Amino acid sequence: MSKKKIGILTGGGDCPGLNAVIRGVTKCAIIEHGMDVIGFNDGFLGLIEKRFSLLTFEGVSGILTQGGTILGSDNKANPFEYTVTECGKQVKVDVSDKCMELYNDLGLDALICVGGDGTMTIAQMMAEKGAKIVGLPKTIDKDLEGTDITFGFDSARAIATEALDRVHTTAQSHHRVLLVEIMGRNAGWLTLESGIAGGADVILIPEIPYEVKEIASVIRKRSHFGRRFSIVAVAEGAKPVGGTQTIKRMVSDSPDPVRLGGVSHVIAGELERETGIECRVAILGHVQRGGSPTPSDRLLGTRFAVKAMELVAMEQFNHMAALKGNELVAVPLEEVAGRQRLVPLDSPLIKAAISVGTSFGAKLNA
Repeated sequence: MSKKKIGILTGGGDCPGLNAVIRGVTKCAIIEHGMDVIGFNDGFLGLIEKRFSLLTFEGVSGILTQGGTILGSDNKANPFEYTVTECGKQVKVDVSDKCMELYNDLGLDALICVGGDGTMTIAQMMAEKGAKIVGLPKTIDKDLEGTDITFGFDSARAIATEALDRVHTTAQSHHRVLLVEIMGRNAGWLTLESGIAGGADVILIPEIPYEVKEIASVIRKRSHFGRRFSIVAVAEGAKPVGGTQTIKRMVSDSPDPVRLGGVSHVIAGELERETGIECRVAILGHVQRGGSPTPSDRLLGTRFAVKAMELVAMEQFNHMAALKGNELVAVPLEEVAGRQRLVPLDSPLIKAAISVGTSFGAKLNA
């Protein structure tokens, strides 16, 4: 019998823990299943442009603690809407058939797609064309449906929490309001959890529209009782009551063209006018996605990798490995694709934050 062969790609944005997954898949495939592993460069772009290489046991040794991904990633390449230039104009074309040709020419027995909601949506579409897909949930936003946790989240949460810890001293020294803007797109998980862990006085998330007057009231009350500084954790997707998200720019050749950012500057200006207290802004940006993964993400990435190979061996394709409670399970891709997991308003985390005096910039009951 010929040796089985699987492919792996890391789609979307990078995050800590990707190399732990690549290492885990490759070593498990070789040791436990006697399979070859083909790594595609730069996510689905490697599939489109036919750029790939054989991953070896030695080649993935020593990458467990490294941030980023040795395969590279791309958050624009969608085989079903690939941007090309024709007659001086950018147009979107469907190159998925060519991707399937390469998939078949390589004789792949499965393709492991590592990524977030965008990657899983494309993976599901590839599955509908005949590819045998296994998904692995990666995103610092923790907004992927079907799983309680995604690897990369814990590392980003630790970085955001440390940033909040650090701005406390400068805010207190200068008697200022310090706003820390945190990633997460349309989901507030990262801001909510790091905000609670970092002791933010106000937490603003997309799921709960804010009112500047309510935030100002919290700041004034703190000042009245001698706390002459305040820390505000702001999700990049936060929006005011009756308003919209703050868009930093649009990227026309991306499947998700909206780039959020800058809402904390808008809020800072409004708060200064309301309170007369000096405000400063710290936008964490891509700092949250870099660096070495936490031990938790290394463990989770390795567990997900082994589960992915288990699904391949069982031929349980077109599923994503997920964590439900403490158990690793398989979730159909069709239940994940095109969906986002947002913070529910009845979340125990929101209740806990309100119970210890944290404001969400709106009138809520614990």
